[in-house]
Amino acid sequence: MSGSEVTVAAISGLASVFSTASSTTRVRTKWVVESTNITRLAYLENRIPMVSCPICYKSVKAGDINRHLDSDCLSFLDQPAPPSNTQPNGTQAKPFKAASFFTPSTQKTVSFKEEDGSSPMATSAHRGFSSTQPQTPSARPPTSTASAPVHGVKRSAENLQDDHNATDEAEHQQHEPIKPAPPSKKQKSNAHAPLAERMRPKTLDEVAGQELVGPNGVLRNLITTDRVPSMILWGSPGTGKTTIARLIAQTAGTRFVEINSTSSGVAECKKLFTEAKNELSLTGRKTIIFCDEIHRFSKSQQDVFLGPVENGQVTLIGATTENPSFKVVNALLSRCRTFTLSKLGDEDVFGILKRGLAREVPDALPTPTASPASGDTDAEQHESEENGSQQSSGHLLTTDDYALLHYLASFADGDARTGLNLLELAIDLCKRPGTTSDDIKQSLTQTLVYDRAGDQHYDTISAFHKSVRGSNADAALYYLARMLQSGEDPLYVARRMVVIASEDVGLADNSLLSLATATYTAAEKIGMPECRINLAHCAVALCQAPKSTRSYRGLKAAYAALSEPGVAGLPIPVHLRNAPTRLMKELGYGKDYKYNPEYVDGRIVQEYLPEKLEGRTFLSTRDLGEKVDPEIVELDEQVKVAEQFDRVQEDMLLNPDGD
Repeated sequence: MSGSEVTVAAISGLASVFSTASSTTRVRTKWVVESTNITRLAYLENRIPMVSCPICYKSVKAGDINRHLDSDCLSFLDQPAPPSNTQPNGTQAKPFKAASFFTPSTQKTVSFKEEDGSSPMATSAHRGFSSTQPQTPSARPPTSTASAPVHGVKRSAENLQDDHNATDEAEHQQHEPIKPAPPSKKQKSNAHAPLAERMRPKTLDEVAGQELVGPNGVLRNLITTDRVPSMILWGSPGTGKTTIARLIAQTAGTRFVEINSTSSGVAECKKLFTEAKNELSLTGRKTIIFCDEIHRFSKSQQDVFLGPVENGQVTLIGATTENPSFKVVNALLSRCRTFTLSKLGDEDVFGILKRGLAREVPDALPTPTASPASGDTDAEQHESEENGSQQSSGHLLTTDDYALLHYLASFADGDARTGLNLLELAIDLCKRPGTTSDDIKQSLTQTLVYDRAGDQHYDTISAFHKSVRGSNADAALYYLARMLQSGEDPLYVARRMVVIASEDVGLADNSLLSLATATYTAAEKIGMPECRINLAHCAVALCQAPKSTRSYRGLKAAYAALSEPGVAGLPIPVHLRNAPTRLMKELGYGKDYKYNPEYVDGRIVQEYLPEKLEGRTFLSTRDLGEKVDPEIVELDEQVKVAEQFDRVQEDMLLNPDGD
């Protein structure tokens, strides 16, 4: 063979080799692309849908969004994991390392001699032959990431061990139960909160003095059946309105938003409505908006809640210390249920204070003695009893069977918040050496629950008026002193006594009206504090005076007649009409009128009422009513029996001579 032929044959052979390698590379590239698509498809099919938390805007699994929100956005956060390449048989497949341009630059170096001594051409041909087989999910590369060889790249023992450890850790985390999230850092700052805030009940069972949330309470039943309506909680300060609202949201598992009418406006409320709508559509969880002091919202601000409350977009819980009939608009009141919280009794407040004392000063309470079965000797038991008695009696708040604690409970006047604040003050005072119970009582300031523009204003003056009407001077003086000490306007009380002089005393003693008028003038001229004496003088005189309501009841009867059809517009009798002009006189106005002073004793026969009301009377002949109280009958019988018993005792003490 000539040289030229040899050259041509060599070139042809080399071209054949490169053609074979190129074909093998194309087949291999096609396999890699198909393998990558299959892997990507499997990842998309097995991927768990993720949602964005509306509170913290972090990625959370859709199935865990409610629990994530309940944990205050601390738990169930998504940890990005590599795409899962799970095969149908349950094994994990390592993505195929593509050659040529798919291989990273650090792995593109190809040696002419591999570990088995075969040439790269033969290896490529072998790979090309194997890659031409039909590619199915079961025929993918080996499943174990630790044992799957990567052609052209030598794996070290350290890398294999790391892969194996990572696989074991992932399996362990998959089967490990979910641990509760660590406590929030906000709890640390709670230590600086007032005692009243730290002692808030954590469950509905801890709420004291409110039958609404008791075992058989109406509100408790609505909460447990997940039928919490929009409501208005009406009660005195410190009765648990805010606590009950928070426990409702906690028990029902809803989103809770707390606003205050003094710092929130219409724009903020509308923003909350939008967030609640998104929350409901995204997670199906309802939103409870708690509005404290809702009576301070204006009419236009309260109207903003009408639409969202009516369509169930939000559940409104409003708290107020004022009468909602006067402070909440009727449209909003008709969409809510009103629950009245009763004032806490002294025993309820005492129980709350006792729990607060046990929390703040554990050593102040008596410690339980050890049982005989514990193996302690009699001497040790006796010593522990003495220590416990010293701890219980050594603290001022526990001496004399918690006498000072009972005093604080009655001093709080049904306000648990006030009682806990007083307890916190008393605990601090007890730390001073030489402090006595009298020192603590003198350090306390009386909390006067009286609002000159609220219900207490009208309730107290009403109690004062009824006490004077009932001739109870003791009660009248108590309510008078209560109003004046709370800063009530003395002229307001004086005006009411002027009314009492005519309404309740009336015709029984006409001089009391002059006394009440003079009392008003004295209060106006003198002022507080001296005018309180004039007010007390008039109040006692009105209480001890005889009572007559004839004029007042007659006036009410006349008003009642005017409400009858056609009575208010009856024509005035012609002889009683005024006739200032000639025309009126020609029409007969004032004709045949009898002037009483011209007749003997002023007695005449003349009609004064309209013709339709002739013979009707409005003024009663009795000063007071005709009803008989059954309790007064029993009281009279008891007094009668007591008088007879006293006479019998006197007869037994007399001797035969009558001495």
